[in-house]
Amino acid sequence: MARLTKAQREWRPGMPKKRRSTKVMFASVVLSLEAFVVLFAGLALFGLRGKDTTILIASVVVAVVFIGACAFMGKTRGLALGWVLQLVLIAMGFLEPSMFIIGVLFAVAWWYALRAGSKIDVENARRDREQAEWDAAHPTGTADGTAAAGPSAP
Repeated sequence: MARLTKAQREWRPGMPKKRRSTKVMFASVVLSLEAFVVLFAGLALFGLRGKDTTILIASVVVAVVFIGACAFMGKTRGLALGWVLQLVLIAMGFLEPSMFIIGVLFAVAWWYALRAGSKIDVENARRDREQAEWDAAHPTGTADGTAAAGPSAP
């Protein structure tokens, strides 16, 4: 049997599930898409540059770094790594000029993912706080979710 994670070991019935960060999810999606672009650009350069395996190997390594960076998106250094990877993607334009355009477009997508994800996270936190306040002000029945027995109508 697989080992349980810390969150799984600490879970108890009735505990609310922690909301995932939208900013982290958006950033991870952009980095994953960029990994595919780097991999396919490496394959194109491999074919165009006379079957030079160093370009192919380098593109695979960079694509793996893009995917690996997704694990650090919840931390400040992960976001900085994401910006560095945007510069790497743009710098690939020195090998294939069309990558300048693609790199800039993905950098804009990266910026927008961080900006929109942050706004959504702030809105979700506000909604969760308001929901918790409303729930505290309006208790509903018993622990099993059924309505509490009140005075019955005649």
